[in-house]
Amino acid sequence: MNKEQQHQEDLQRLRGFRLIDDDFMNACFDDNIEGTELILRIILNKPNLSVKSVKTQKVMKNLLGRDIWLDIDATDGDNAELDIEIQRADKGADPKRARYHSSILDAHLLKPNDDFKDLPETYVIFITENDVIGDNEPIYIIDRQIITTGKSFNDGEHIIYVNGADKNRATELGKLMHDFFCTNPDDMHFKQLADRARYFKEDERGVATMCKVMEDMRNETAERTKIQSAMNLLKLGKLSFEEIANAMELSVEKVKELAMPKTV
Repeated sequence: MNKEQQHQEDLQRLRGFRLIDDDFMNACFDDNIEGTELILRIILNKPNLSVKSVKTQKVMKNLLGRDIWLDIDATDGDNAELDIEIQRADKGADPKRARYHSSILDAHLLKPNDDFKDLPETYVIFITENDVIGDNEPIYIIDRQIITTGKSFNDGEHIIYVNGADKNRATELGKLMHDFFCTNPDDMHFKQLADRARYFKEDERGVATMCKVMEDMRNETAERTKIQSAMNLLKLGKLSFEEIANAMELSVEKVKELAMPKTV
């Protein structure tokens, strides 16, 4: 496929992108305070909520275990930390993933000399393509509770699942879910989302940005494939580093690095 054919294919793919799709979501919400405020005001039912900062694909390191990547990381006017995860696959919204994300947020929010009472509120919000909880509700709000009394534990941790399959246009939440699954900005209910989607689908600069994203994705996929193939050849033990490097179009140094034993 030549470059022009690839470009036309990318343009066709771009027309089908939705806010529920990872790479399009990343572009549409990165530094997008207005759009992020909109979805948080609707999901949390807080019409006056303000967002101070928002970034997509923020990495939170865990020196003793698994790192996490936050799809949308936001801080509101009360310094609450909000992690919005966009999940098309049901397995990506496992309850224990929500628990883990919440724990990593806590670990990053309290400084060594801070008092525990200063730990801000946290929200881990999953927007899912299907009803992963399975009780046919548009939204599931999970807070800790004292089972013996039925009272709230009030520890400031909140987990929320938004059922993307519920697109009841009689509600603001249903309209929001409709917009998340909409390919045509003209069919969206909320101007804040439609304008952003339209920019990346129709504006010359926005389209160029998305085409670059797709090109980078292809390059990353090709690089991962080369590395995996090189590792498979190393396991066979029949070829030299130089032969593997030539076959996979990698540097000899990279192949030697792949051959080194991994340490934790």
